Amino acid sequence: MHRRLLTLAWSSSQAGGTLAIGATAWLLSGLTPSPLVNGVLPALATLPLLLPLPQRIRLGYLIQLLSLLLLLAVAAGVLGRSVLGPLLGIALLAIGLRLAQEPLQRQLHGFGAVPIAELRAGAEAGRLVGNLLTALLFPLGKALLQLGSALVLLLPLAPLIGALQAGDRPQPDPSADRDGEALRLEPSGVLQGLLFGGLFALLPLWVRQEAAGNCFDFGLVLTAYGLGRTGAEAWGLRLPPRLPYVLMGAMLLATQFVGGWGGVLLFVPFGLLAAVADASLAIGVDPAGDLQQNWNRLERSSALGGLVGSLGMGLIAQVIGLAGSLPIQLLAFLGAGALLPLLQRHWR
Repeated sequence: MHRRLLTLAWSSSQAGGTLAIGATAWLLSGLTPSPLVNGVLPALATLPLLLPLPQRIRLGYLIQLLSLLLLLAVAAGVLGRSVLGPLLGIALLAIGLRLAQEPLQRQLHGFGAVPIAELRAGAEAGRLVGNLLTALLFPLGKALLQLGSALVLLLPLAPLIGALQAGDRPQPDPSADRDGEALRLEPSGVLQGLLFGGLFALLPLWVRQEAAGNCFDFGLVLTAYGLGRTGAEAWGLRLPPRLPYVLMGAMLLATQFVGGWGGVLLFVPFGLLAAVADASLAIGVDPAGDLQQNWNRLERSSALGGLVGSLGMGLIAQVIGLAGSLPIQLLAFLGAGALLPLLQRHWR
């Protein structure tokens, strides 16, 4: 199969997964105003990253298809207005992605001769398209069209997976490498995950209730954030370790005073600053070590923090109200600017 077709199928699958998660997050925020229940959804999406699951491409792909069929049934009203359907669907989708993503990427690189840089660029482009489709498809057909499109975007992987002969053999989880190195947590990564997990867990509710927006606005916010993250690598921006968090806190505060497109556009520099902060933490994990290993350890640590952050902020907002959680978020970003550089120096 031609290399460009392989990359296109990979990118399409990334768009489908991103679209499914965004559409389901918005769907759930309409089913229940509970911050805690809404916080459970990103926690379920994160949990499989922390589990030592086997690496099986075909099984993971089938679970992803099953999850989208379940979510389509929820969107069509077949399962009523219960929140269990969206939560179960996202849990299955996350498990399917965890089983299939890493071994599929390795096989595309090995047997398909697709460069890693091209796969990463394709994944970034796919996620941007998925977020943009979350916005554009909602006015046309709401969740039913969004999730149906997510299923269609996943289908180009089917002939590719059928052609990968080794894809159905169980492979060990690469996160469980020798000496338990990957099981070690990076405290700065956990704190970073807490910060962003708490923020994005409640973002659909923020857009719906506080900003009186719709899914179009929500999807554009996610797209703006993704554009900012992509631009950080292109610009090669470097800032003092504390500054990105202070500026991100300022951006969040500004969204309360700038409405409409101005509020959406603020998430472009916010995403850029978030990517700069991530890169600084990855380098700081082990300045003399392998950068990819640093990223793997940081991502696993951030996943744990994100799980706790989404549930924790959901619980806080459940108790004190959604509006009352914003000052806590602002203080968290300012506190992170002070704590994260100190944590990295202490644990080196």
